[in-house]
Amino acid sequence: MSRAIYPGSFDPVTLGHLDIIKRSARIFDEVIVGILNNPQKSPLFSVQERVKILEEVTADLPNVKIDTFSGMLVDYAKQNNINVSIRGLRSISDFEYETQIAQYNDRLSCGELETIFLVTSPEYSYISSSGVKEVAGFHGDVSPYLPESVAKLVAEKYNL
Repeated sequence: MSRAIYPGSFDPVTLGHLDIIKRSARIFDEVIVGILNNPQKSPLFSVQERVKILEEVTADLPNVKIDTFSGMLVDYAKQNNINVSIRGLRSISDFEYETQIAQYNDRLSCGELETIFLVTSPEYSYISSSGVKEVAGFHGDVSPYLPESVAKLVAEKYNL
């Protein structure tokens, strides 16, 4: 059985994230969307809220599971017998950053964790969670960037 993890903060999950999740689900037998619990960040949604949101937006994908982790990805992957990490690329700058992370993960896992890059579909290539939060912070319409249910939740958080 081929298993992969798509790690990230998903705060909030965007249409770009969902695109990568759906495409990964066609490639692998099982995809774990791993929500990083980083206590040094102040997220818009709690980890529990993000789990619930991701479970809802991926409900039609039976081979996608949602989980959380803290600490290093390589440790989570090893403990869960996962040897592939999926990363989405929007731009050249993403490639440079993600390549560096992939090389760290390769070294830290002694070559046991392979990184696969999926290029984001063009219609989502400019979307980022931080960009969405910035638009919302200025009372802009975030619905073009998020699944409908998530857009409503973001609007509630920002009293839009």
